[in-house]
Amino acid sequence: MTLFGRTLGGEEIASLAFTLTALVLWLMAWRGERNWTQWFRRWEGDRKARREAELAGEQGGDQPPSPTTPRGPWG
Repeated sequence: MTLFGRTLGGEEIASLAFTLTALVLWLMAWRGERNWTQWFRRWEGDRKARREAELAGEQGGDQPPSPTTPRGPWG
């Protein structure tokens, strides 16, 4: 096989194949990590919205709680 005017032997072809395989595996792992991060951020935002709606319902109003209102188990 010739690449850019240079003849490649079996060792170089195997090296290129393994390098490309490593790159593909790394991209798949990176994509999975990115998808997991996006899922977690979306889940956390949904959880926060549900919690704020629950707190607003307990207060009897439709407004989100003010920053001066104590929230959480410690006040």
